[in-house]
Amino acid sequence: MSRLDRYMLGQLMMLFGFFSLVLVGVYWVNRAVTLFDRLVSDGQTAGVFFELTLLALPNVIRLVLPVSAFAAAVYVIHRASTDSELVVMQATGLSPWRLARPVLLLGLIVAAMLVVLNHYLVPASRTELLDRRAQIAENIAARFLTAGAFLHPAPGITLYIRQITPEGEMRDLYLADARSESESVTYTAQSALLVRGEAGQKLVMFDGMSQTLRRADGRLVTTRFADFAFDIAALIDGGGRSGRTVSELSTFELLHPTEALLAETRSTPAIFLHEAHARIAHPFLATVAALIGMATLMLGAFSRMGVWRQVLGAVVLLVLVQMAANAAEGPARGDVRLWPLAYAPVALGAAMAAGMLWLAARPRRVARPVAAPGPAGAPA
Repeated sequence: MSRLDRYMLGQLMMLFGFFSLVLVGVYWVNRAVTLFDRLVSDGQTAGVFFELTLLALPNVIRLVLPVSAFAAAVYVIHRASTDSELVVMQATGLSPWRLARPVLLLGLIVAAMLVVLNHYLVPASRTELLDRRAQIAENIAARFLTAGAFLHPAPGITLYIRQITPEGEMRDLYLADARSESESVTYTAQSALLVRGEAGQKLVMFDGMSQTLRRADGRLVTTRFADFAFDIAALIDGGGRSGRTVSELSTFELLHPTEALLAETRSTPAIFLHEAHARIAHPFLATVAALIGMATLMLGAFSRMGVWRQVLGAVVLLVLVQMAANAAEGPARGDVRLWPLAYAPVALGAAMAAGMLWLAARPRRVARPVAAPGPAGAPA
């Protein structure tokens, strides 16, 4: 690496770190305020708040890094232009392709960071985050069970518990379920326990009776039971997780879907393949974004009005790349054969950057001044 590359790369990395810190902080605070209000209203501690925000941080960093690379490239090239450093570099014979080398190195470094985030840190953090949210929801569900009061955890549900022992046993329980339009069911039990199952918490009642009233004919059906499980977690929004989501799976699992994984995530092979290849393609969007920012500023000549037009053009090009990604997502997730569309935004952005660098490298023709006509009879 030449001294020029080290100098430019040092400037780019410094500005990249600054913009990343600022953007992550802004995004994190915006998300944290909403999360803090919800957790405080549920009675959670500050430790739970910081734990959930830290688990959400890898995904925030994944979204911010390409923008930071773009901002760093634009700022460094703009400052080099205003300080006449770019003019000196070009006067020594350096072409735009040669000047793009440190920007390309920055993009590849950021892409390596995103590879680690996309394939390892983000899936693991999402799994842990969703597990912790399910546990918190179950704790909130347990706090709804209060002795000596009629509770209405959901529309059509009435719950009464006479006593709750220090061991968690509920005695003399009454539960009325009137959610169905065709019948209403009333449960009474001498004792009950709140048990965590695979699908969330369940209320297990012992030595009780159920009375079902059919509204159509007014008949009452009575059934006695030794034990009966009632899904109370779903009623008060405290249910556990039924399985992993697509975003939690590893890239290897996404590239090799099995029937068990498809059933667990309730997804399709097309969605699996698109998610996997989107993870592979996404890191290179940071490289493309940095090159687009640099190449756009290389197109414009010196102007006393600044480079705001070039910066605006670079932003518009980035928006077009993102629009291409959004447009390709729908067809790719619907047809398993269209997974290559996940790489279309990267190809489009690379073509834009290469085209602008090619235009910037072309020699500019200077218009020859037109001679003023001389007096009559005299040669011009």
